Amino acid sequence: MKRAEKSLMERLEQGVIVGDGAMGTLLYHRGVPLSTCFELLNLQHPETVRQIHRDYLAAGAQLLETNTFAANRLRLAAIGQEDQVRSINSLGAQLARQAAGSEALVAGAIGPLGRTPGETADLAGDERRELFREQMEGLAEGGADLLLLETFASLEELELAVTVASRIGLPIVAQMAFFEGGRTREGVTADEAARRLVAAGASLVGANCGSGPRDVLAVLRTMAAETDCPLSGFANSGFPEYVDGRYIYLATPEYFAARGREMVEAGARLIGGCCGTTPEHIRALAAAVADLKPAARCVVPALPKAATVATEPGPEHRGFLSAWGKRPIITVELDPPRGLDCDKILAGARRLADAGADAISLAENPLARIRMGNIALAKQIQDQIGIETIIHVTGRDRNLIGLHSEMMGAHLLGLRNVLAVTGDPVAVGGEAGASNVFDLNSIGVLQLLSALNNGHTLVGGELGEATRFQAGAAFNPNVSDMSGQLRRLKKKVAAGARFVQTQPIYSVDVLDAMLACLADIRIPILVGILPLVSERNAEFLHNEVPGILLPETVRARMRGTRGEEGKRQGLAIARELIEAGRGRVDGFYLMPPFGKVDIAVALIEVIRG
Repeated sequence: MKRAEKSLMERLEQGVIVGDGAMGTLLYHRGVPLSTCFELLNLQHPETVRQIHRDYLAAGAQLLETNTFAANRLRLAAIGQEDQVRSINSLGAQLARQAAGSEALVAGAIGPLGRTPGETADLAGDERRELFREQMEGLAEGGADLLLLETFASLEELELAVTVASRIGLPIVAQMAFFEGGRTREGVTADEAARRLVAAGASLVGANCGSGPRDVLAVLRTMAAETDCPLSGFANSGFPEYVDGRYIYLATPEYFAARGREMVEAGARLIGGCCGTTPEHIRALAAAVADLKPAARCVVPALPKAATVATEPGPEHRGFLSAWGKRPIITVELDPPRGLDCDKILAGARRLADAGADAISLAENPLARIRMGNIALAKQIQDQIGIETIIHVTGRDRNLIGLHSEMMGAHLLGLRNVLAVTGDPVAVGGEAGASNVFDLNSIGVLQLLSALNNGHTLVGGELGEATRFQAGAAFNPNVSDMSGQLRRLKKKVAAGARFVQTQPIYSVDVLDAMLACLADIRIPILVGILPLVSERNAEFLHNEVPGILLPETVRARMRGTRGEEGKRQGLAIARELIEAGRGRVDGFYLMPPFGKVDIAVALIEVIRG
């Protein structure tokens, strides 16, 4: 079938273009399990995909999106289909073209590279560009009339995708997912997104997914006052409810169409549906806007923005970091108890405070095993002993909502120091019935804390005042090449990290290499020291604990040791590392094994001496 006779830009000059609705929703309603890779259906069940395109065309859609949202090499590799990228994308465009003929436009649908930010955090820019380029070229080869980049949460990633798409030579629609309050997950406002996407080369800018028609309408109104670039809006059909084993979107086609009409009146030229929408929604939408022309727009000069609260805590909130540059900072990790008795850990924290520790670092369910919550315990330690605490917060155990609530509650309790970590997968701990959440990885948790420090949530909700968290990050030097870890750490610093605690180090060579690698990092680096106590302990750490690697020389020194002999040898290795770092490092992050506070006290004496 030949391409549409009139191009996207020609049609936009004449009036409103009505897009189609959700692909995944219809596939699910027609019996395809959610566990299925929908994009693979282009190869396996092409008639199913083609029929959905036909149904939307019959409902009044003038633009059909290809079934290729997640058809990039990274996402397809998860199901072993990474070599089918071009085939799936090219065929996806052909299936849409076969339904559209010369009557409708075909939009090559492209989503973010990964399901979560963590999946792509370590990818270099060139790798990301290649992933986008491969998918886009497949869509162009299959006959797409334009590229529709949608549901992006990261403005930086969408800007990169627009830049790559500009080399393909097709018109570009760039849509972000905004949440209530008109901000993205990173806290980017709609007007800023519009400015930057137009500058990157987008032909149309807009919003999709994220929230319902009301919120997409609000975003488009904001963009309309910022830019005269054509706007697009593809809203969800409200919010889903779980009914009788299925997710059901309850917003009626009539309500969806009424909000769509308002979008056109606000200046939108391309409108369609996202999650939960069906041919019935598109039929109602097409009828509702049939007599409309896009509203004339006058860009309103931007008003000066109100000053925001700085993300870096002021001097009065630097707490234990106020010693930076004056003497070595010492933090000591303690694990919360497995039960309800806190007496031992409170006594240990008191001894550490008396010995000269600057802060107690409280792990959160380390190795994915159930322990007492560290927030409540941190409050007890601060109140009863008077030493600062650092609470570890993982992305593993709470969803986005829970993370916001817990951090706001922690701030209310007077806790100010947070170490953002992704968290060991639950498979490490073997707690039956537990599941990973990972709405956010460590970088996402840092971005959340920075958002709270600026007085709003990660999805744009206003707090009324700003938090004063001092965020920390982890660094793993126990890798053959630290360049990837360095790139990730720089992203953490950009996201708001103000200090670093490293994984345990057991080699002076690794220490030297790490200090050289991190020479340009301008925040305190606290070197991890986890003393060994026996051969068995050393082998367990080396073989079973993620992020820890023992040199063969250290394993040889611990071989055959146990009891007091093992403890003496482990302390000797730790002392050597402390001496090697003396005058060269900002401080130390001590991790006494099995809660043996006396070992940490002995090392504090060495450091302070």
